[in-house]
Amino acid sequence: MEHKKNFTPVEQSFLNDLSRNSKTNVPYVTVDNFPNLGMLTALRFLEWVSENPTGVISLPTGKTPEYFIFWTQHILANWEKENIIELRKKHHLLSNDKPSLAELHFVQIDEFYPIKSSQANSFYHYVNKYYIEGLGLKRENALLINCDEIPLADGRSFEEVFPNHKVNLDLRYREPQTSLEKLQKESIFLIDNWCSEYEHNIRKLGGIGFFLGGIGPDGHIAFNIKGSDPYSTTRLTSTNFETQAVAAGELGGIEISRERLVITIGLETITYNKDAVAIIFAAGEAKAPMIKNALELAPSNLYPASVLSKLPNGRFYLTLGAASMLNDYIDDYYQSGNWSQEKTDKAVMSLTQKLNKYAEHLTLEDLQSDQYTRLIPDLSENTVESVIASIKNKIKKGTEFLNNEIFYHTGPHHDDISLGLLPYIHYQSHNETNESHYSVLTSGFTAVTNTFLKDILYEMLSFVQKGEIEMLHYPDFFETGYKNKKDKDVYHYLINIASENAVERSRALSHRMVRNIVELWNLKTQQGLEEKINEILSIINSSYDGQNPEPKIQTLKGMIREYEEELVWAHFGVRTKNVYHLRLGFYTGAIFTEKPSRERDVYPILQQLRTINPTIISLAFDPEGSGPDTHYKVLQAIAAAVREWSKEKDLSQLKIWGYRNVWYQFNMADVTHIFPVSLPAMSTMDESFTNSYLSQVNASFPSYRYNGKFSHLSIQTWVEQLHAAQLILGKPYFYDNDSPSLRATHGLLFFKEMNIEEFLQSARELEQSTEGVF
Repeated sequence: MEHKKNFTPVEQSFLNDLSRNSKTNVPYVTVDNFPNLGMLTALRFLEWVSENPTGVISLPTGKTPEYFIFWTQHILANWEKENIIELRKKHHLLSNDKPSLAELHFVQIDEFYPIKSSQANSFYHYVNKYYIEGLGLKRENALLINCDEIPLADGRSFEEVFPNHKVNLDLRYREPQTSLEKLQKESIFLIDNWCSEYEHNIRKLGGIGFFLGGIGPDGHIAFNIKGSDPYSTTRLTSTNFETQAVAAGELGGIEISRERLVITIGLETITYNKDAVAIIFAAGEAKAPMIKNALELAPSNLYPASVLSKLPNGRFYLTLGAASMLNDYIDDYYQSGNWSQEKTDKAVMSLTQKLNKYAEHLTLEDLQSDQYTRLIPDLSENTVESVIASIKNKIKKGTEFLNNEIFYHTGPHHDDISLGLLPYIHYQSHNETNESHYSVLTSGFTAVTNTFLKDILYEMLSFVQKGEIEMLHYPDFFETGYKNKKDKDVYHYLINIASENAVERSRALSHRMVRNIVELWNLKTQQGLEEKINEILSIINSSYDGQNPEPKIQTLKGMIREYEEELVWAHFGVRTKNVYHLRLGFYTGAIFTEKPSRERDVYPILQQLRTINPTIISLAFDPEGSGPDTHYKVLQAIAAAVREWSKEKDLSQLKIWGYRNVWYQFNMADVTHIFPVSLPAMSTMDESFTNSYLSQVNASFPSYRYNGKFSHLSIQTWVEQLHAAQLILGKPYFYDNDSPSLRATHGLLFFKEMNIEEFLQSARELEQSTEGVF
């Protein structure tokens, strides 16, 4: 349907030419960064509440609403303060009276099934904590999905009916084979009936008046996955791999999310009230393909979010990264500002992909016929040669040997550095004039499943009881000895990779775990150690999947990841003293990690910068939060530390390398360095990943893009990047090159070099969003 651009006063205050002139199926508004996305959404919500104080709202769960919740609470709590009055004026929130949320009706969007309502990873718990309590709503005005209260056969609990938490929807269509299946089939129909009643109750209220939702990796809204009927209603249903991969972090691993069903409102539930304000908000370039499909292609059940085209008040609120694949955005990119070689590179690269034609075969007519390449200044037969030269120069930069550099490689999580840069790091490590340091900034304990920890603890207990951890008998072990010879634990493990001795590898890991437990709990005897291992096992066995463990067990899980990181770099001769574990305090495992703070999170980085005095800093460059929010917040902390360091010394020669790995990739035109990756380099990275990141081999927390190990996804990315470069350079450039390393190329690794000014400019939205925090 044709939408009028009836933007509200709040929306108009955020408008730019992209939004005003868009021709998409649903109007959209763009903002610069993730925090501002939350601000826009909160202001629009309060604008709507001012006009609909008893209306029906449905708000999302997960990490995306973090800044929506923050800004809503912050604006209401400080309504009459001068800075909030100015904010309201600036963004045309016209109501002088503070909106009251007390009489709103709330509808829960979705929930895993089955899951206990008391679990902190249930959406029921989230809704009660952040919306009912957090926004001061009345519980009696809320329609909630409490799995404990949904009636089942014979009045039984879901633990009795579905003892393994697995609900087989095939029972809807076949006869039960056992008495338990008979109970389950009857229960499934009772759940279906409950869902119908839930839908009826929403419609009795007149439908949802204000809907806010995120968009999933397959384009889903709520749990309406790709292929959902646009006329669907509340139902019990299964999900797809992409959705299960995203849910794995909440449920404790894809092993659990793969088996768990969901209850979700339907697409028709969202659009039932034709006057509804329905908003999808999205941040980061990783969401750009889903946004493009939903906004520019014909509405279809392949693109669930396209259902908003039914609503005159449907909207998408996007960061510029999330909007970056829209035709509006691309047109604006080429038609505004100064022309650059980067624009020429992008335009020609895009044309080779559109035509599936090698650059050397592009004609001047091809260039003149394309809407973007024809904008290239002084367009001629030499234009393509300039692009080819540009890419060759990036490869030349990527293969230069560096001398007398001090590298400070940083990663938000364990494995980020390896997945992003390892082949290049290995290449430069051959020069012994260089010095390398590796710093992982968060604990990463959430990546260690309870099952993995239990398996390690049982093995460890067995070694201890059989007397096979000999260091326990050293006279000073429980006083000071446990602190020593950590490099030996690493060597012990790696030498038994070479000898293929799995038992000795397990014993090496057990040595490190013994040291960790003795240190954490200040143990003094072997008996105390055995008792503590059994106590930890008891706690883990009584925990639900995905439960945030007590602090010391969190730390113990994180120490497993730290040992894994040491194993990776020891493959290349790096000692443990050059591998740092900062464990920044903002990372707590909570649904919303805290904002980084100066003393707790910035100063440890700053102190390392002062001590190491690096000439090159590498970092995961994800300023819009395409990947986990930890990436975004670590980048905040690093930017603040570099900014502080720049006040102390001249950093004009400092280089910043921004890398990306499995969460989002650079466009070839955006990078400064391209490094050729050979089959042996791929194998080295994959083997070091598999041998070292023990907790990740089973891929319990995979990317939605690939059902497997992250190392395989990185390799897949390098291969895809080579294919893009081959369209520009031609395949013979590689297989017929004079250079053996280029002849051996089967993938390409990209990264972007910046000086300090460029880095802080690129991170300008981080400076704005952290203003007043640091």
